[in-house]
Amino acid sequence: MGCAVCKRLERTFEGWNTECVRARSSLYGQFSNRFEAYDNVEMERARSELQMHRSVCTIAITLAAALAARAAAPRRPVLAKRR
Repeated sequence: MGCAVCKRLERTFEGWNTECVRARSSLYGQFSNRFEAYDNVEMERARSELQMHRSVCTIAITLAAALAARAAAPRRPVLAKRR
């Protein structure tokens, strides 16, 4: 289960990121740096909003803590099965 706001902000960021990549590789990016700059600013704004929300989102904080605890936990060796 995830936070609906996190999901919306992630989709927004991914959309602007895709738009920036398209602008850099397309013909209109070669003619107008203004459009490319606008897309880049909007992508960075979306990234900033996502990071700000994640810093206060209880679901994201809980998930990050759980993943950190799982990564820090010592690995147990797998014992061979007896026949």
